[in-house]
Amino acid sequence: MIRADLRAAVALVAALGLGCSLFAPKPAWELPAPPAADRPIARDGALTRAELPNGLRVLVHEDHRLPRVSIGLTIPRGSAVESPAQAGGVSFMAELLERGAGKRDALAFAEAVDELGANFGANAEWDTVALAISGLSRDFGALLDLLADAALRPRFDAREAQRARAALLASLEHAKDHPATLASWYANRVVYGAHRFALPVAGTPETAARLDAKTARAYHAKLFVPTGATVSVTGDIDAQAVIAALRDRFGAWPKGALVDPGPPPPARAPAQRAITVVDRPDLGQTRIVVGHEGIARTDDDRIAVALFNVVVGGSGFSSRLMNALRAQEGLTYGVSSSYSLRRVPGPFFAATFTRVEKTRAALDILLAELERARKEPPGEKELSWARTLATGSFSMELETSDAVTAALVDLDVYGLPEDSLDTYRTRVRAVTPADITAVAQAHLHPERAAIVLVGPAKLIVPQLDGLGHVEVVKP
Repeated sequence: MIRADLRAAVALVAALGLGCSLFAPKPAWELPAPPAADRPIARDGALTRAELPNGLRVLVHEDHRLPRVSIGLTIPRGSAVESPAQAGGVSFMAELLERGAGKRDALAFAEAVDELGANFGANAEWDTVALAISGLSRDFGALLDLLADAALRPRFDAREAQRARAALLASLEHAKDHPATLASWYANRVVYGAHRFALPVAGTPETAARLDAKTARAYHAKLFVPTGATVSVTGDIDAQAVIAALRDRFGAWPKGALVDPGPPPPARAPAQRAITVVDRPDLGQTRIVVGHEGIARTDDDRIAVALFNVVVGGSGFSSRLMNALRAQEGLTYGVSSSYSLRRVPGPFFAATFTRVEKTRAALDILLAELERARKEPPGEKELSWARTLATGSFSMELETSDAVTAALVDLDVYGLPEDSLDTYRTRVRAVTPADITAVAQAHLHPERAAIVLVGPAKLIVPQLDGLGHVEVVKP
């Protein structure tokens, strides 16, 4: 009841606008800091690593507290291998992995999962394709059989491919109705140009229309090799029994070479800001996105960049952007910033929304705060709060054995040291204000950022005098 009442109170405050302009709360770093004691990383059972003769890696994390088991297969290549003309092919292939495998068509496969009370899914991201199934540990063998069928013997039935394509096209068309989605799509296009990152993982309506079972089959053959792949098993199981079962199901998987992970984005020379207005005359608010190319997952600056982002816009009500745009000026209900870390540099974006007539005011403040972040390091109290937030959220994210296993697999995908989890909090606490300023100057460039505004162009464009060349596009 207490939590429900609190949520209701917060919703009421937001609905009345009290959190915007009637008062300005103190920044979080001016309030007493919460206790800094670290929560332990959830390693309640033994970790066992192995590798099958065909190169398939195995990670077993025993946790006998509950009679459950989770099994995952991670392929260390994803949508980044596609050309822009084939955007969405890997994601489409992953969708079809859920629609029939081995002797079971889509319906029979779904029924087999349901009969076990299990959960099964497959998805593609920029750098990986992942399959996962979970259920009762007593059903481990049956669960593993289903996962192995989906990974090694997918059916790619033509009828299911047609259904999946129709659903994807409907989803992409529906997404156009969402200003935040439109802003993200166009911002990536401006930042990445002809590179694959310019388009969504799922592709576009134009590329999706060309997807079929043949496409899925080709990407499966291209990506699904045991080299570099990892099977992870977490739960109430015995490691040696698991390894024996994996040899039985995956030992005959033929060796193969990993495909190239995809080209990095071309180096972008400093240039004037690119301003794109996506015309949506029906909107009463403007969605604002400002951004540019960021850093890679393995960049040496990644810890300092993460803390810098917490200070600027990654910590909700505690961030500089939220304080400036909401608490002080009442121009928005929300603003955030983030770096998307991939094998090669993903984007940095800061995003917010405001009333159409306040577009320029909000944009000016957002750009000014980004520029201030380059020049004005956080004070010790501000940075101390950011450290506490970063270490606390990290600890909470690793409170389950499944989460720890997933994090270890992620480290394998990117070739990062296994002790990265154990040293993370120490490295966070070692970051200084000078480090924050250094990474801000190296990795934040508001002077050449892409600016995308989604809203009624006839009301937005007159507000943009002096900012640079403006292009108006129809969604």
